[in-house]
Amino acid sequence: MNLKGIRVIITGATGMVGEGVLLECLQNEYVEKVLLLNRRHSDLTHEKLSELIVPDFSQLARFKDPLVGYDACFYCAGKSSNGMSEKDYTAVTYDNTIAVSTVLKDVNPGLVFCFISGRHTDATEKGKTMWARIKGKTENAIIRLFGSNGYNFRPALMKTSPGQKNVYGYNKLTTSRWLYPLLSIFFPSCSIEDIGKAMISVSLNGYSKHTLEVDDIKSAAKNF
Repeated sequence: MNLKGIRVIITGATGMVGEGVLLECLQNEYVEKVLLLNRRHSDLTHEKLSELIVPDFSQLARFKDPLVGYDACFYCAGKSSNGMSEKDYTAVTYDNTIAVSTVLKDVNPGLVFCFISGRHTDATEKGKTMWARIKGKTENAIIRLFGSNGYNFRPALMKTSPGQKNVYGYNKLTTSRWLYPLLSIFFPSCSIEDIGKAMISVSLNGYSKHTLEVDDIKSAAKNF
């Protein structure tokens, strides 16, 4: 195991997955520094933590200097496709992700990029389900850009971490103490803590696959 600490950029820390991944990074001994790439200010403070406010991710190239010197990006930003047109969902999911990843690859050529995708993502980009096609298009672009340093994470049902606050809508129901254990009997599931550990693990030591399904996420987290 490579025991060198890493410096990590996180997007989406105001969402459920990003917040849980952030909490794992802040308490994990193998993470030395965390930069939050946020559209709005976060009130969270920690000795490892700093923040860069970028209201429009498509303009990230204007903020290159603070991005230099990082080892990994844990890209957790995104929105549900519910009620969104394909054009708008593409802008949020594909355009923003590729804008950020392209700039980070430019300033940190050896950067490891971990993208939060989802179960049933369509890597063929040809299926009938809009969100799955766009996620698949994004996954494929990440692998083309980063090669062996690109990883796509496909969680399904997720258990939140202690102390999380950004849990809303149906996620608040599915992650509840009484419903999550029941749902996890029927659906693939992992904790967001597992996702954070798995991202740190692949950033330090790689993984045998570049698309991680639920079982792979658990395996990478355990290996770490």
